[in-house]
Amino acid sequence: MKIKNIKIMYKSFALTLLVSALFSCQSCQNIDDSLNTIAPPMSETVDVDFYLTRADESALFLKQENGISAFNDNTNFSINVSDGTTYQEMDGFGYSLTGGSALHINNMSASSRSTLLNELFKWDENNIGVSYLRVSIGASDLDVAPFSYNDLSSGETDVDMSNFSINKDKENLIPVLKEILAINPNIKIAASPWSAPTWMKTNQSTVGGSLRTEYYEAYATYFIKYIEAMASEGITISAIIPQNEPLNATNNPSMVMEASAQADFIKNHLGPAFQTAGLSTKIIAYGHNPDRTDFPISVLNDAQANPFIDGSAFHLYAGRIDNLSLVHNAHPDKNIYFSEQWVSANEAFSDALKWHARELLVGAPRNWSKTILEWNLAADANQDPHTDGGCTECLGALTIQGNDVTRNVAYYIIAHVAKYVRPGSVRIESNTSSELPNVAYKTPDGNIVVIVLNNTGTRKDFNIKVSDKPISTALEAGAIGTFVW
Repeated sequence: MKIKNIKIMYKSFALTLLVSALFSCQSCQNIDDSLNTIAPPMSETVDVDFYLTRADESALFLKQENGISAFNDNTNFSINVSDGTTYQEMDGFGYSLTGGSALHINNMSASSRSTLLNELFKWDENNIGVSYLRVSIGASDLDVAPFSYNDLSSGETDVDMSNFSINKDKENLIPVLKEILAINPNIKIAASPWSAPTWMKTNQSTVGGSLRTEYYEAYATYFIKYIEAMASEGITISAIIPQNEPLNATNNPSMVMEASAQADFIKNHLGPAFQTAGLSTKIIAYGHNPDRTDFPISVLNDAQANPFIDGSAFHLYAGRIDNLSLVHNAHPDKNIYFSEQWVSANEAFSDALKWHARELLVGAPRNWSKTILEWNLAADANQDPHTDGGCTECLGALTIQGNDVTRNVAYYIIAHVAKYVRPGSVRIESNTSSELPNVAYKTPDGNIVVIVLNNTGTRKDFNIKVSDKPISTALEAGAIGTFVW
């Protein structure tokens, strides 16, 4: 009888422990295999997609089946999103399609090239939806060698551009662009020269020097010839930046174009020439670092140049990303573009991911940029080709060896924004913090997209409050999340 009572008491005690454990577990966190960490409680199903890239590369723009829940009352930081306050409309996201990039892509087999280009430029299924490209007018430093579209022998000139030819681009760049346009006919393409033809320059060299004033009119004709020649190939150039990095005299090729010279060139030559030719191609000033905001502001302050200029473009090799807002505030009727940033081949994936996500994915649009363009789409394993004196450490978004493709950090950085923030999306209000920098958009289809970086060294739990569908979620140290409502 005592033994029976002991058994009953034991069973009752065990049952009590089990029930207690079950109830206490309602407030514990579930193990989430897809995050390899502790996830927020999945109290109910939420209709929000979550794409993750981790700093350790164990998830690379990977859709998560877990890791978010309907908002649970907590004291974690909340990102409050409101589409009642809107900012700039986005033009697109992508890369520079350099001559070297086009060479590697064009040398792939037809089937491998088609597969890759569809992955890059479609935005359905597992494709990432690149929506904006930048190309060089003539050679950039990531071509095999410098060239222009009107190279002449020493002492010769050709102000009428009778020798102008884009045949060099027909070898690789134009065939690749045509395949891209067949996939996405609406992709926007901006173009900028690294240098004018050497016969137009003060030092007769591809490196440094400046444009001689007597050739301003001929150089304006050069731009028109380029835009019209590309149009004859079925390629619309939506914008031009008159000079890549106009304060850089050391690259090969390169050319200095000071602010006063750029204003003069635009107001007295390029702008009127575009107007006479009936071109709708935008003219975008500057195209260099935001440590020199005086340059674009002074060009835009020129009352005669200003009407021809759509806005200003920036890189971020010096200065602060929030300086873009200084230019916006000085001329709020003019647009801001982010047109280039490289990734070093010697940089750790985790470091590049965090920096580019913080400064570009979040920082650029929060400071009015309509575009985010990483520098180089593709290179080989040696970071070739490049000119003599060109960049030797510029890691492509893709490393291409024959038909083999390796996707690098810039590929995933752009994927996180390009696929779901389609052209025409509008940046909307969201509060931010140094630990969880973020940016929010409303798409043309009415979706809300929020991109968040964990800018700390530890896991962060937080909430995102979007209208009637607030969620609780978490990101590991250095991870990026794209959340789509």
